[in-house]
Amino acid sequence: MPNKVLTLTNGQTISYLLEHRQRRTVGLKITENGLVVHAPKRIFAFQLNQILQQKSGWILNKLQAREANQIDTLSWVDGEHLLYLGQDIRLSIMPNPSNKAVILDANQLLLATPTPDNHTLIQRKVVQWYQKQACLDFSRRLAILAAKLGVATPPLTLSNAKSRWGSCNSRGEVRLNWRLLQAPPHIINYVICHELAHLKQMNHSAKFWAVVESLFPDYKQAEKALKALSPQLHRM
Repeated sequence: MPNKVLTLTNGQTISYLLEHRQRRTVGLKITENGLVVHAPKRIFAFQLNQILQQKSGWILNKLQAREANQIDTLSWVDGEHLLYLGQDIRLSIMPNPSNKAVILDANQLLLATPTPDNHTLIQRKVVQWYQKQACLDFSRRLAILAAKLGVATPPLTLSNAKSRWGSCNSRGEVRLNWRLLQAPPHIINYVICHELAHLKQMNHSAKFWAVVESLFPDYKQAEKALKALSPQLHRM
């Protein structure tokens, strides 16, 4: 949550979250919650203010672009439109005193519940269903693409990260954001290829991107598509 306020020369104010870190320069980042400022631990307040005033044009432009791209959050009500593998599906809530099943039937996600007005519970049930399906779907894709790269299928865990779609650590373990299950299959495949490439090159060098391209030739287009789709995927 924002803990500081920047007052511009025109009187306009910008709330931001200040985080002190072991670094030499000031870093600015626009997140779903607004502006985050990473500053050196020993910077003076007036120095930080000067830097932010100088960067105010960039900050305002980015915040305005973020606001324009914001998408309404889900309400978790009957008839809600959801994404599943790039397809639009409809949440159908069915009051049932003895059943709590979640079933995908054609283009409907059927959710039986004794408490149809409990939106928090409905959200939890739908998210749990997505996470279970993501584990099954991603595991299958990971095995196929790992074989294509000529490596053993790495261990997979699901991630709930807000800003990363995947990661691969030095132990060769792959983490994938379960929200990717909403994306079209080719975007999911791209993210998996990206992480698998780290088994060959633990960096983002030219050699790394050559590995990605060998697995997924259209990776640049997929990366752009994922970036454009990200706000919608994060609704859930």
